[in-house]
Amino acid sequence: MMAGKGGLYLMRGMMGRCPACGEGKLFRAFVKVADRCPACGEDLHHHRADDFPAYLTIFLVGHLVVPIAMYVEIVYQPSYWLHTALWAPLVILLSIGLLQPIKGMIVALQWHMGMHGFAAAKQARAEYC
Repeated sequence: MMAGKGGLYLMRGMMGRCPACGEGKLFRAFVKVADRCPACGEDLHHHRADDFPAYLTIFLVGHLVVPIAMYVEIVYQPSYWLHTALWAPLVILLSIGLLQPIKGMIVALQWHMGMHGFAAAKQARAEYC
């Protein structure tokens, strides 16, 4: 298996597609991973993303918003209600917008690396190539 294909699998996961075929939907609900790909039949229920996508989302949103909020505070010194009006919607939108793509990337990474129950799928890919 070529090492350069890892980015392809991550991109498929980020787009909410099956890491194996890129055609089927990875999610059956907002952050509920489908048990298997409807297009190729790849088992996806093995993933163990747990709280890691939420942790990464919080980490990224915090590192994006806090420096901007601090800059605005230092330069413009707006009132607290204006800070709330500015940053609360941005934090909510970024968090909701990033959670599914990040979870998709984590599931795709686990699939690609053969982690948890994905070892058999990785072995089958290695024999095929």
